[in-house]
Amino acid sequence: MKFNFKYIAVAFLISGMVSAQKIDINKMPVAGPTPTINISQPKTFTLKNGLTVMVVENNKLPRVNATLSMDRPPYYEGNVAGVSQIMADQIGEGTAKMSKEAFNKRVDYLGASLNFSSGGAFANSLSKYFPEILGMMSDAIINPKFSAAEVEKSKERMIEGLKAEEKSADAIAARVSNAVTYGKNTSRGEFETEASIKAVTLADVQNTFNKHYAPDNAYLVVVGDVKFNDVKKLVEKNFSNWKKSNTKYAALEPAANVPVTEIDIVDVPTAVQSVISVGNLHDVKTNDPKYFATAIANYILGGGGEARLFMNLREKNAFTYGAYSSLSTSKYSPSFSAESSVRNEVTDKAVKEFMNELNAISNITPEELANAKAKLKGDFIRSLERPETIARFAVNTKTQNLPADFYTNYLKSIDRVTAADVSNAVKATIFPNKSRIFIAGKASEISESLEKMGYPVKYYDSQANPVAKPTAQKVDASITAASVAEKYIAAIGGLSNVQKVNFITTDAAAKVQGMDLNLKLIQGKGAKTFMDVKMMGNTVQKIVFDGKTGYMEAQGQKMPLPAEAAAEMALETELFPELTFAKSANYTVGGVEKYNGEDSYVVKGKNATYYYSTKTGLKTGEVKVQGGQSIPTSYSDYKEVAGVKMPYKFSQNMAGMDIDFTVNSYQINQATAADFK
Repeated sequence: MKFNFKYIAVAFLISGMVSAQKIDINKMPVAGPTPTINISQPKTFTLKNGLTVMVVENNKLPRVNATLSMDRPPYYEGNVAGVSQIMADQIGEGTAKMSKEAFNKRVDYLGASLNFSSGGAFANSLSKYFPEILGMMSDAIINPKFSAAEVEKSKERMIEGLKAEEKSADAIAARVSNAVTYGKNTSRGEFETEASIKAVTLADVQNTFNKHYAPDNAYLVVVGDVKFNDVKKLVEKNFSNWKKSNTKYAALEPAANVPVTEIDIVDVPTAVQSVISVGNLHDVKTNDPKYFATAIANYILGGGGEARLFMNLREKNAFTYGAYSSLSTSKYSPSFSAESSVRNEVTDKAVKEFMNELNAISNITPEELANAKAKLKGDFIRSLERPETIARFAVNTKTQNLPADFYTNYLKSIDRVTAADVSNAVKATIFPNKSRIFIAGKASEISESLEKMGYPVKYYDSQANPVAKPTAQKVDASITAASVAEKYIAAIGGLSNVQKVNFITTDAAAKVQGMDLNLKLIQGKGAKTFMDVKMMGNTVQKIVFDGKTGYMEAQGQKMPLPAEAAAEMALETELFPELTFAKSANYTVGGVEKYNGEDSYVVKGKNATYYYSTKTGLKTGEVKVQGGQSIPTSYSDYKEVAGVKMPYKFSQNMAGMDIDFTVNSYQINQATAADFK
């Protein structure tokens, strides 16, 4: 007999509905009683070199975690800023006893993980392999094999990363806001540059390691299927020879909030969104009685999809995909910040809503308080399932000067918070009248409206240097969209050659997080499009459009193109949109701006903005609006193909990530109508 699973599933659904008829689905479930939790207290010992070791025995699974962390303040790196990251890259890349290849191969063979950072290390393995993995951790720390060749490789990777970040408004915003808040030449405000990374030598790396990667004030927490006495013997055997540094750290440079709230704008000419961050410093640490009230206040304000910022900026106003806040109570940099990325045209409106919410968070409802408590308690209970959580608790208790029962009483402490407590905590941590409103975005589009908001406005460049207000260069009245298009057509080969192009086939490649991305794009007059994007040889997206209808494939699923997408694509009938500039009043010149590093004429259309080098006439980039999203693309490295110059490098921002393509080949007029079926 053949069973019809569809109807069986429906039967279960109906029976569930019958039994649940008396439940009000619009009412938030009432939280149950606060459970009693037991957190294992570590057994502790300290080596003569200052390394404190904490052991938590947990025999539920045959695995062990070892977490090494160093309690030290931030330190100033100066003209070799970035040296700590380069140093961290070298640790674990072989030792005096073991080559890099043999070291990594052995870790993999044991099915373990062993990672290092500038402030510690982490290891995870089966308990039977833990003695060997702990030995490898100590070998990497005590006998690191630093080499000039590997340092140069790390420098090259970091410089490539910096170049990629220069296109990222998020990265620029984070860098400049830190520098302005703490001071560009301080331990908490400095940032690496291409010059500082190039200045790093092997000696700098070794010196940084010897001074700062040391057992003084370091903590090793071992959690898992172990016995305390066994761990003690292993640690004494492996780490007793780790030498103290006796480094004396300078006091942190003073930092303060602004006297009155101000707007700090960093001009990112290519930005299609404004990255907004509203923040201030405060003095509340984790051991402060107000800690739990601050955590609740932050959750209600911006802790998730149901928080006030999210509901306002996304759900109510549709300014953004998300808006959140964070409130740090760290030992060295306690601070508050609320962030989001919004469309350029609503930047001022979004700032206004941010400030409205920050001013209103002192007053919360009983429902918000109850929901926040339930969420924070649930998160805490779930976190206890991870062994690394116990390690973090153990270190925090020591380094943050917490009461011994801080985490044991964590749930009860949340329960005790009142609405009045939250209001008092907000007054001590969130200062709407003494905040810096950092905005990284296209100044020419956002500055005028922001300057009308009543706050002082300052401008900075991407290196955190104060600058004058950026202004768009005005163009002579003789420069029109038609004349810009004419210069571009002439620059790429002339009107006659351009009009002969009916089809363009592009084969390009890129790297995305180390994986190969391949693009085959066929475009034809009449809006014909074929696009096949492959990742590691497998199609991740395919779009086929014959000018009227088409389909798309993703993850093995094929479906018709949505009507809205098809309508947008059908508008692009020319391979070179510049051929239409003189025929339509929709295109206007909006001045001169920097794009892709070049002064460029800005030609604005209905759903796209185009940029053309004032010097060469070549297109430097474009920003198209598709599906309500702005997609920026930059072009460079033009070479002649069948009488027409084509860009052999282009970079496109996809989902906030810049993907740099290199064209392997172009084919002109080699496609047919069959390619779009």
